[in-house]
This record gives sequence, C-alpha cells and structure tokens, in this order.
Amino acid sequence: MGQTNEIILITISGTDKPGVTAALTEILAKNDAVILDIGQADIHNNLSLGILFQSPCVDSGLIMKDVLFKGYELGVNIRFNPITEDEYSQWVGMQGKNRYIVTILGRKMTAKQIAGVSRIVANQGMNIDDIKRLTGRVPLDENERTPKASVEFSIRGTPKDKEEMKSDFMKLSYELEMDISFQEESMYRRMRRLICFDMDSTLIQTEVIDELAERAGVGEQVKKITEAAMRGEIDFNESFKQRCSLLKGLDASVMQEIAENLPITEGADRLMRILKKIGFKIAILSGGFTYFGNHLKQKYNIDYVYANELEIVDGKLTGNHIGDIVDGKRKSELLRLIAQVENVDIRQTVAVGDGANDLPMISIAGLGIAFHAKPKVKATAKQSISTIGLDGVLYFLGYKDSYLDEEI
Repeated sequence: MGQTNEIILITISGTDKPGVTAALTEILAKNDAVILDIGQADIHNNLSLGILFQSPCVDSGLIMKDVLFKGYELGVNIRFNPITEDEYSQWVGMQGKNRYIVTILGRKMTAKQIAGVSRIVANQGMNIDDIKRLTGRVPLDENERTPKASVEFSIRGTPKDKEEMKSDFMKLSYELEMDISFQEESMYRRMRRLICFDMDSTLIQTEVIDELAERAGVGEQVKKITEAAMRGEIDFNESFKQRCSLLKGLDASVMQEIAENLPITEGADRLMRILKKIGFKIAILSGGFTYFGNHLKQKYNIDYVYANELEIVDGKLTGNHIGDIVDGKRKSELLRLIAQVENVDIRQTVAVGDGANDLPMISIAGLGIAFHAKPKVKATAKQSISTIGLDGVLYFLGYKDSYLDEEI
C-alpha cells in the first residue's frame, strides 16, 4: 500500500452532519491528493459519500490511517478499495457513452415499480449510475401526500434490444399503473426552450367543439365524429368541416360562456407558472378554435396561439371556418416555424397532445409526450403520461420539486 501514485476509492457511510466532507477532504488536501471523482447522496439523514483519489509521492497508508481516525471521531464508517490503472482507464473510457435517463411517474411509488424497472435495465446488460427522487418528501399521513411521485434513473450502456426494452417498459407501465420515460441523455435534454401544447383534452379537459354542439342541440352527432377523428379513423380536415357545419345558427355569445368555464387540466396551472418562470416559450397549436386559445393565452401569458377561426355573421355561427385548417401536418409545420423564429434547435422543443392529429408534432419534437392519449397515439409516441396531471411534464424535463419554488 506504500506505492506512489496509488488510486484509492474511499466510501463513507453513517449519520450525516455538517463538516464530515470538509474534515475528510482536508486530510487529503494536507497530503496533496488529487481528487479523480467524488459523489455524495443523503437519504433520511444517512450519508453515502465516495471519493476517488490519487496520492502522488506519498505513502497512502498514512493518509488512510488519518482518515480512519477522523472517521472514528465523526462516527462514520469508512472503507478503502485500491483501484488499478487498467480499471481506472476503462472507467474513464466509458465517459459520455450511451447514457440514458429513465423517469417513472405515478400517483405513488412502490417497491414493485422500482424493482420492475431495475430488472428490465439489468436484463438489457445496462448499469444504473444514479437514482434520485424528483418529487417532494412523502409524509406518513396519506391525507397530506401530494397525488404524484417520480423517480429518475441515470443508466449507462448499450441496450441488447432497445425495442424490446421499450416494449417491456410499456407492458410494466400498464401492469403497475405508472408512466415510464426512456430518453437519451444529451445537452439538448437539459436545454429545452420551446413547448407546444394541444388545447382540447390536453390543456383543458373537454373538446370545445363538443361543448358548442351541445348548445346547438347536435351534441351526439358531433361527439361521435370527434371521437372517430381523435382515434385516427377518419380524416381530421373532413371531420372538422362536418362538425363546423352542424354548428350553423348557434349564437356567438355562447362562446364567452364556455370560455369562462373551461375545465383546466390537473397540474396545468403549476406547469404554466413554472415554465414561464424558467424562461420557456409556450405555444398552443390546436385543431380547436382561436377564441378559446386566446382566452388561455391571456390566462397564462402564452406566447403563441394557432388554431381555427369560426366564421360569424350577424352574431351567429355560419357553419363555416375562415382560413386554413390547423391539422396534424400544420401543427408540425408551426412547431418548426416557431422554433426558427425563436432560434431554438428542434431538439430543444417539447410537444404535448392527446389526439392522432398531434402525432406529427409529437414525432418531430425533441421530447414528444402523449398526454392521457388515445391508444393509437400512446402506442406511437416515444413518451406518454397517463397516471398524473400535466405537471408530470416537469419530471420528464428532469426538474426536481425541491428546486421549484412553489410560491412563484
């Protein structure tokens, strides 16, 4: 143990208290040790600290003796593990290669969920580097708990079969009532800047055209056409024209009443508040109507609204629309256009929607999320949220509750 330039891994565990890291690293500093890696975690005031260091031209046995004495004084357990140069070089060579983020969401977190995800990762020959809880600490009183839980895994390696892995994740999510996001780690994931939302059944918990149809006395007819269109069974543009024509003669004043009573989706208020605070540009790209999109624009200070314009003559809907229809193709075009205007790389964009007409924008965005979506949409999208509210998007973006000021 007295060789020069030895590489030593120290692992420290025990009750956390102020000054532990400082006291141990001061001993290394006194002996001119070079820190090659360091990491620390704290779970319920229990410390787990690892320090990988090199001891140039010093007897490492003396360093370890001083560290052990200090550990005894501090009441922490200390272990030493010598690392060979080959082991260290192999570890360095893995840097930046094939790193992925797996995020799990649910109303609560269970051991079955963690075990299931961990087993799928292990079966693919990949290693978990880090696990962290993104949602807040969990009170014992169930009545005080927030109805959401999220944990993020940082994993490294190359999946043996990526499609099989994704399929296993999807199957597990159905079985255990949770959502699983599988993303490649990159600088773009940490630098998202533009987010585009569908409106109906995404930002709001209704299809506005169905609400209008109810007032016009053609509710059932329009609802059936809407559902078929969202499932992708009929062309969106044709379905849109059919539904608009059925609204002919409806008094335009009805729109204000509906707008003032829009049922906002769970988590939308919090998500919008935080996105604006951290500097996101926000767009609504909707196959619905601009009247309601503009109402949400004022409510949330949204930057862009693109939707369809209903024709009104003498205070009544004519059954026609004005201008081009915002369909799936148009949504993807608008996402690209806004990204160019805002000077944002397409890989820095996020798209969130629930219907078949949202798939084009979801597929080109850096992070595309199917939100409480129809089966066809969920099966096609890379990521989906079905178990919690819209603020679940924050966890797929990697944000941690403890960093998000709830007072903003």
